[in-house]
Amino acid sequence: MARDMTPVLKRCRSLGLEPTYLGIDKKSNRNAREGRKPSEYSLQLKEKQKAKFIYGVLEKPFRNNFKKAQKLKYGTAGENLLILLELRLDNVMFRLGYGRTRKEARQIVGHKHVLVNGKPVNIPSYRVKVGDVIEVKEKYKSAQRYKDILEVTGSRLVPEWLDADHENLSGVVKEVPTRAQIDVPINEVLIVELYSK
Repeated sequence: MARDMTPVLKRCRSLGLEPTYLGIDKKSNRNAREGRKPSEYSLQLKEKQKAKFIYGVLEKPFRNNFKKAQKLKYGTAGENLLILLELRLDNVMFRLGYGRTRKEARQIVGHKHVLVNGKPVNIPSYRVKVGDVIEVKEKYKSAQRYKDILEVTGSRLVPEWLDADHENLSGVVKEVPTRAQIDVPINEVLIVELYSK
């Protein structure tokens, strides 16, 4: 499996992104670079790279998600793209608070700790649907790892479109998220413009 091994804080700095969006509490020291005004293409590319980096998606799956987003009947292509990325299983685990970062949530899914509607799923890009019940397998619920995770993420706000039950390490997808409920600092219009060229 291909992985992006770039140092996280360094990448955040280059994309002008706060590490808190990745679940990291460290503040990056943001030194604004002096220089020329960035080109339109440069801004569009930066937004795409930011989205890929936040969600931990490589180019090919990202492009496939964009193609699916264009085919959806509701909403704009940019909003649909963000909704599809939010509905990935690894992201939902992160949003529920069962992973400190999206990378950790992805690892938990990959290690077969997660059940979706009672069936084991180990594909981080699995797209959850409204009404799906996501939970940690019974044998892992008492593991120290999840106690440590909940200690860190317990105070994190769970989005309105999800319903979390921290006692049982489970959650339900109540509805498809709207753009207003997705709190990532991405201008999806620039991504659509980039792919429309």
